[in-house]
Amino acid sequence: MVSNLQSSERLRPVDLARRHGLSTQAVRNYEEAGILPAADRTPNGYRTYTPLHARALDAFLALVPGHGHRTATSVLQAVNRGEADEALRLIDESHAQLLDDRRTLQAVERALRDLPPSTGSGPGTAVGGRGGTFVGPLAAELGIRPATLRTWERAGLVHPRRDPLTGYRVYDEADVRDARLAHQLRRGGHLLEQIAPLIAQVRSAGGLEPLEAVLAGWRDRLSARGRAMLTGAAELETYLRERD
Repeated sequence: MVSNLQSSERLRPVDLARRHGLSTQAVRNYEEAGILPAADRTPNGYRTYTPLHARALDAFLALVPGHGHRTATSVLQAVNRGEADEALRLIDESHAQLLDDRRTLQAVERALRDLPPSTGSGPGTAVGGRGGTFVGPLAAELGIRPATLRTWERAGLVHPRRDPLTGYRVYDEADVRDARLAHQLRRGGHLLEQIAPLIAQVRSAGGLEPLEAVLAGWRDRLSARGRAMLTGAAELETYLRERD
């Protein structure tokens, strides 16, 4: 922070770098990228910065954890062009993305709560020595058409095997679980391309119970992003005010 600096103070690149734990090359790179306003030059051609440059760097570094490097860069570039409204629009879009991510997490949590307990193979168990459910009984249980399950298969939501005697699709317990989860998410309005990576997370976690830890980590990351956005907003407001 540079609240004790006077506006007339001149800073060398190394001064600005040390205040923010950066290299002098990073400071120069940020200036060239438009993250910092253009520096003045001494008669010998050396860069000189001011506390306003330090404020710009404060704002950028505070925005990165919540909004990401690309958005933070675009925001500072817009401010330094004198386009504050464009900078605020970018901030709004980033907040909207966080809200969308939070709603997705809530939808997954609701879907998991609403899943019925596993019932094993149930009616329509496959023959050939291995348990599982055929497409018809599973579709009937979910209240959807068999063609919908085949569409989900093409989208990567379920991976049924083929019965060796009949050639029919057979859904094992994990497939039934994934189909139920997909059904809940579809009812919540999510698109197949949004559901596929969530189903993949369930599989990689090894089921629903291990997924609880994944969801808790996801929730913590969203909360951390939200708080980082608050910090970034405060620093950006300080920079905007001092520019004005």
